[in-house]
Order: sequence, then C-alpha cells, then structure tokens
Amino acid sequence: MRIAVIGATGNVGTAVLRHLSTRPEVDSVLGIARRLPDTDAAPYAEAQWQRADIQYPEVVPDLAKALSGCDAVIHLAWLIQPNTQRSVLRRVNVNGTRHVLDAAAQAGVRHAVVASSVGVYSPAEDDVAHDEQWPTEGIPGSHYSEDKVAQERVMDEFLAEHPDFTLARLRPGLVFQRAAGSEIQRYFAGQMAPVQLLQLLRPPVVPVPGGIRTQAVHADDLAAAYAQAAILGAEGAFNICADDLLDGDAITKVVSGDKTSGLKLPLPGAALRPLIKAAHRARILPTDEGWLDMGLHVPVMDSSRAKKELQWAPAYSGAQALEELVEGMAAGVGAASVPLRPRNLDESERPELPGAEHEIGEEVDALLLRQYMADHLAGATAGTNRIKRMAADYVDTPVFPEISEVAEAIRRERGFLVKLIQRQGFPTSPASTTIAWMGERVGRLKPNGRLPGGRSPSTLVVEAEMMITAVTGKLHGWKVMRDHADALGVDPQVFEGLILDAENQREQLESVHEYARHRAFRKDRRTFEKTR
Repeated sequence: MRIAVIGATGNVGTAVLRHLSTRPEVDSVLGIARRLPDTDAAPYAEAQWQRADIQYPEVVPDLAKALSGCDAVIHLAWLIQPNTQRSVLRRVNVNGTRHVLDAAAQAGVRHAVVASSVGVYSPAEDDVAHDEQWPTEGIPGSHYSEDKVAQERVMDEFLAEHPDFTLARLRPGLVFQRAAGSEIQRYFAGQMAPVQLLQLLRPPVVPVPGGIRTQAVHADDLAAAYAQAAILGAEGAFNICADDLLDGDAITKVVSGDKTSGLKLPLPGAALRPLIKAAHRARILPTDEGWLDMGLHVPVMDSSRAKKELQWAPAYSGAQALEELVEGMAAGVGAASVPLRPRNLDESERPELPGAEHEIGEEVDALLLRQYMADHLAGATAGTNRIKRMAADYVDTPVFPEISEVAEAIRRERGFLVKLIQRQGFPTSPASTTIAWMGERVGRLKPNGRLPGGRSPSTLVVEAEMMITAVTGKLHGWKVMRDHADALGVDPQVFEGLILDAENQREQLESVHEYARHRAFRKDRRTFEKTR
C-alpha cells in the first residue's frame, strides 16, 4: 500500500511518518510539504519527497501527478501562524484542503483521511462526553475554529460531487509530544518566553484559566489513528483523544511537577481574555484570545467510535502527553524539519563536529585564520537575521517556501560555524557580529519608492540579490576552510557538503529573484500574489 502524507513535516506529520514506517501493510510513503525536511534524518529518510504549496489552485495538476499510484492520502497541512495573515491562513487551510481533494480525485485516489479538530464543534458547557453527532458550528471568536468549520464544509461539498470517494475526518484534541516543544513554544508562548527555566525549577503555583477543561492526545497515538483510518478505508468523523480530562487541577499537577501539592491559581476568563487580546495586538504574545475561547468552550469528546471501528486505543494519557510537551519546551528540542526546528542553533547543528578541542598547527597563521572565520561569522549573523526577516515578510507569497528553507539552512550553518570557532579555542567576539546586526537593520530603512510600513515590489528583488551575494561569499568561505581542513581538524568532506548546500541555496535564491524581477517593475503584474 502506498500512502501520501501532505503536511508531513510538522508535529503530527512527523509522528505519522514514524508510525507508517512500522506498518507492514505500507510499502511506501510519499511525503509532501512546502518546505522539505532533512531527508537524511529519521523519520524523514523513510519517505520519498515532493514539494507542493497547496494554497494555490495551480498546484492541482502537479499534485495529481505526484499522487498517481497512491492508495490513500492523509492530509495534515495546516497553518497556525501568522495570526495577522488571515488571508494566508484561509488559502492554505481551507482552499488548500479543496485543492488536495481535487488532486486526489484527478489522480484516481479514492480514499483520504483529513485532519479536522475538536475546534469544529459548537460550544458545550458541561463535562458530558459528546460523540461525533454534536453540532459543528465552531466556537465564536476563534479564527482557528472558524476555518476548521469551513474546511469541513469543503469536505462535504467535495463528497457531494464525488460519491465514489471515501473520506475520514479525524477530530483530535490538543496534540502533544516532546519533539514539538520548540514549535509549540513559538506558536503559542513566543520565543522570548523563559520556558527553559522549567528544567531547573517547576513553579509551585500555576496560573490557569478558570473553568478550563480540554482533552489532549499524544502525537504517536494520533498517528496510529491516521494510519488505521487510511489502511482500513474508514469513512466519516472520528473523535480522537485520551481518556482523561485536562482541567485546572490536572494541568497544575503536570506543570508544577507535584502530583499532590501543586497550587492552582484560577484566573477568570472574562478578565484574562482582554489581557491576552492586548498582548497579542502588541505582538508580545503569538496566541490570540480565540484560543482561550476554545479552551473554555469546546465540548468533552467521546472517542468510542474510533476505539470500535478503528480498533484504536491511546497508549498515553493526556497528562502524560502534556508532561512530554513541558519537558520538550524546557529543553528546546525539535526535529530535522523547519516547523519542528529546535530552539537553539547548536541543537540543530549539521554536520556534527568531533567533541574534542582542536588546536591549529604551526604551519598555519592561527591569528589570520581566526580573524577570517570571525568575519564570516559576522556575515553569517547578518545573513541569518536578514533571511529570517525575509521569511516573515514574504510568508504570503509563492516564494516563501524557498526563502524559508534557505533561512533554516543558514541558521543551522551559523550554529556549525560557532561550534567550529569555539573548537579551535577561539572566542566569538560580539563586537563584529553586533556591528553586522546593526548594519542589516539600518539597511531596512530604505523606502524603495514606498512609504514606511508599505511593501515595495522592488524590495524583494534587492533583498534576493543581497542574499545571493552573501551566500556566494559564504560558499567561498567554506572553500577556504576546506583547503585548511587538516589544520582545523575537520574531514574535508564536511566542507564539501557545506559547499554543495551553499550552491543549492544560491539556486533557490535565484528562483526567488527570477520570480520577483519579472513582476516588480510591471504595472500589470502583482509581486505578492501568484498571478501570471
């Protein structure tokens, strides 16, 4: 059996790949994502890969070609952020689902499993477990819920047009695993949240929204449900959750690390909501107030149907899944994909270096080489900041996947360079990197023919050119270090790999430049939308 997994690099997608590799019924897996992972790392190495951006209707023919020969499609792709780009979220999450289903039908696939959510359900104010017949009008005030409802309507319309197609929709609670710690921190708490302190001390008092009650499922348990639904050809809606309820007391016990005496500090939802709203509008908190509304009003789910028809049972409780998440957030762990990238640069270092410190031999001028590497680190710092900002600025464009992949590669390589410098016994001077950081930000002040706060079409052209230049310089830096690999105590093949990576990055940036330059100076074409 050949199964395609769309959105195969995120929290759930990674777990699904991991699980499918253990199923004897599955002969091969096709992973599909906007931004490809490290395909040499587990579990991504077990799949074949195809890049696709599902938000645009133009993807359908190529996606259908990729899906040809598949027996089932598991569709997981869903954007959580950026909240401020509602049109992007709608295009990917709602329109993208229609594009995936259309492509599957064109490819001759007759079965799909789609990721829905508890958020699709209408509010319930009781602790009675509700089955899949509960109304699906969503939670007022939550854009996530609103889009999940719209997605289910798209599925309904598609099935009405394709009566020979079978479709299962899984409605899980919150999905946790250790490897998602950094991702969930970025999406909901923010990068500046000091969650790493949880490694040293768990809070004795835990503030929680009063009246909160929700359910969770471990990503591995949810992955097993997706696999079962795909293999069995299941049809209809299935609630997927652990058997326990995460109320204020349960959350307090997990977060405090004390199963008996952790103190809960209830915060009234009516008072907390405007605070979350203000923090989100001020860009202090990535989470908007709609997530609080969901936590307070979604129904308790009954997962009996999944247990009976899918022969599914959770191996983890919701509390155990939450504990894994807390540990993962504290440690800043992740996986070898862009969505699941670890919090710290050093955590994502590829390739790895030998652990022992290495001194440069007398045949090489260590002082000159030290300064050379420090200069490249300054450039890498500026480049990392610039490409990270570009990815944020152009998240709504068709070239975002290429920019984002380059951003992650440059981020990893900077971490490698820091480790390499430190391994030679060199300090990493903050002065040059700070100057480079400031220079990169001053460069952003150019108006490029637009008022401040606007977005000039020519800016993407200029920024792509600057990054191409920076990557070219980096490529030659790796060549210099390759020539002195023995002195640095590194296998020359390590630098050969980095040179090849830089060439690939330059090709991706060239494609960004080609896209932008053909549109930026034309009045009849739009740079930031996929037109002509």
